[in-house]
Amino acid sequence: MAGGIDASDYEHQVFDRMQMLKAFDETKAGVKGLTDSGLLEIPATFVRPPDELAEESTYKRTQIQVPVIDLSEIDDADMRKKIVEEARIASETWGFFQVVNHGIPQTVLDGMIDGIRDFNDQNIEEKKKYYSRDNTRRVRFNSSYDLFTSATASWRDSLTISFSGPDPMDEDELPPSCRESSLEYSKHVEKFGNTLLGILSEAMGLKSDHLEKMECSKGHRLGAHYYPPCPKPELAIGTTKHSDPGFLTILLQNQINTCLQVLYQGRWVDIHPIPGALVINIGDLLQNIISVVCFFSGPANGSTIYGPIKEILSEENPQKYRDVVLGEYVTKFLSTGLDNYRALDYYKV
Repeated sequence: MAGGIDASDYEHQVFDRMQMLKAFDETKAGVKGLTDSGLLEIPATFVRPPDELAEESTYKRTQIQVPVIDLSEIDDADMRKKIVEEARIASETWGFFQVVNHGIPQTVLDGMIDGIRDFNDQNIEEKKKYYSRDNTRRVRFNSSYDLFTSATASWRDSLTISFSGPDPMDEDELPPSCRESSLEYSKHVEKFGNTLLGILSEAMGLKSDHLEKMECSKGHRLGAHYYPPCPKPELAIGTTKHSDPGFLTILLQNQINTCLQVLYQGRWVDIHPIPGALVINIGDLLQNIISVVCFFSGPANGSTIYGPIKEILSEENPQKYRDVVLGEYVTKFLSTGLDNYRALDYYKV
């Protein structure tokens, strides 16, 4: 039709795109497989639309840094009050902060990064053993969980390891290349996650074990993302702008590249890696229970209900979000493209 796109042409384009995505997914080689093939151009499914690229050129960036909180004196009563206040301010104004002297040994952090690098660098036939889009699998490798629902395919491969569920992780399920390092990192980060939840509980004027008793740390998963070299990086994207769905996200960056950005007061701020630091992101579920994401996403049984913490509600601070059933919440997240995911919008009162 004049001045628009014919419906049949649009349907044909959608079909072609889906066929391309399926063909890519069926290789089970991920984005690294494209890179290893000597690709000089990126497939159309990985190219962002012109309007998005044009919008990005208008973004304002700033050199200011996200808050950095030193936890070295967390056991000192006076210093703990200072740390709690710093965490409160950072959580309210940024939703992000970095922590140093958190107690996880540098050897454990380095081992985790090295293990994931070894997994991605190994023979593709070995990686294919773990390639899956079955979200019930505790260990799965694929290229973007939302490959078929996002507007643009992300230039990344991911190994997801879930430590949620009633049964402990069977070590034999883990890839040999990162088995030991993943188990060691998981043990440390689970303990540290409870330390963080204690700080955030106190920041809300609650007892330090309040969020832990709500089972906010019961179950976590490691999302290990690998971003292979891209022949046209200006056209692709590693991950789109989004918010994390869980309670807390603890991010371990490599110390080579600055790739993470956070939107602060209308400007994109680079989170420059600090040796030994971890990046903390307040997830949507924590914002839900406060306002009235390693991803700490709560228990895996799916029947738990989360809603605003009653102890902090008042006439001045009324309920802003309705209660949510964890299983429904997770299903909504997994069935929505990351670029369209706006969890809290679905649950506003």
